[in-house]
Amino acid sequence: CVIKEIYLNIPILDINRSRHFFTELGFTINENFSSQNNLCVVINPNINVMLTQNDLFTKMIDRAIAPKNTNEAIISIDCIEKVTVSKIVNKAIELGAKKINEPEDQGFMYSWSFEDLDGHLWDLFWMNPDHQ
Repeated sequence: CVIKEIYLNIPILDINRSRHFFTELGFTINENFSSQNNLCVVINPNINVMLTQNDLFTKMIDRAIAPKNTNEAIISIDCIEKVTVSKIVNKAIELGAKKINEPEDQGFMYSWSFEDLDGHLWDLFWMNPDHQ
């Protein structure tokens, strides 16, 4: 594959609020790619989410930012352990995120979703490696 890393850019309202939220969820911030207007949240060594304040984000695009009551994408994250899904989603809700659904356990997959402080949807899941 010719792709080395992924940087997903999403708009946010408040850099400090987002920093607190995502570090409390256990993610690290790559300070080398962060500034007073954006944060680089490290999902894993090859996947990063750039949280960019709305004023800077609008300079990167030639259209309006989608209103909070709309959605263009769901950020799905495959966790290495089932317990990690519940741990992160419970912590997100405790920090002010909105619970989207109840946890779903289908045997081969366990998933749960939340809406972050800026209205972005995150779906965390775990795939059972023993399922045939």
